[in-house]
Amino acid sequence: MQTKTLPAVLSIAGSDSSGGAGIQADIKTIAAHHLFAETAITALTAQNTTGVRSVLDATPEFVAAQIDAVFEDIPPAAVKIGMVSQAGIIEAIADRLCHWQAKNVVVDPVMVATSGARLISEDAVAALTGRLFGLATVITPNILEAQALAEVDDPVSTAHDQEELACALVRRFGCAVLLKGGHNVNDANDVLAEPAADPAARPNTTWFRHTRIETANTHGTGCTLSSAIACGLAQGMPLADAINQAKTYLTGALAAGLDLGQGSGPLDHMWQY
Repeated sequence: MQTKTLPAVLSIAGSDSSGGAGIQADIKTIAAHHLFAETAITALTAQNTTGVRSVLDATPEFVAAQIDAVFEDIPPAAVKIGMVSQAGIIEAIADRLCHWQAKNVVVDPVMVATSGARLISEDAVAALTGRLFGLATVITPNILEAQALAEVDDPVSTAHDQEELACALVRRFGCAVLLKGGHNVNDANDVLAEPAADPAARPNTTWFRHTRIETANTHGTGCTLSSAIACGLAQGMPLADAINQAKTYLTGALAAGLDLGQGSGPLDHMWQY
């Protein structure tokens, strides 16, 4: 019998019992890219398309143990980090990723709900920006999260505003930033800002323009995009190429028109099959 190997991608995130976001969306996305999915679960949630009912966080020690078990046996070629609400868990993740010298780390800083409600505490934000951003190949905030990270509330209503905000985050945190559209501005267009070779120079920017899909079923779009970017990086793509293929994949998953549940339903992650 012939055997084969393939790159693995580790998702560090919470479980979504409805299957549309979090770990479940990440596993589907990684599988759709023909890669091997691994997980470290940070929390269990009881939720469906209409909302979250309950959350049970894992302990920092258990999250660390999951990460160690993965790296000891099947080291991932890329890592995606999703919503982590506790500073202690963030510290544990950063410690273990540093220990294992993790590469191709994509951080989706889930901080603010679509409604505008803040999802993590101030000490968790400090740990996120102070520990995880320094390990990130790229972070993928939406407009509301970017404003919270930059500590500004100026309106972002134009492409210029979006690009300037992305550049401000690069200057502040020193990592590449993919600032997503959506949230009522420039919906299908995202901008990547990357540190310039000269730290004093303006960050380099690249735009990704894709067709906007009119649908109410957008549960898990951020999780899906960040996981797809990690998949591209695991396959050896340059960052811009990894983002472009991830955007194409996400557009197809939205356009497939899956309609499940009574609220904002999930995407069709397996739309290509």
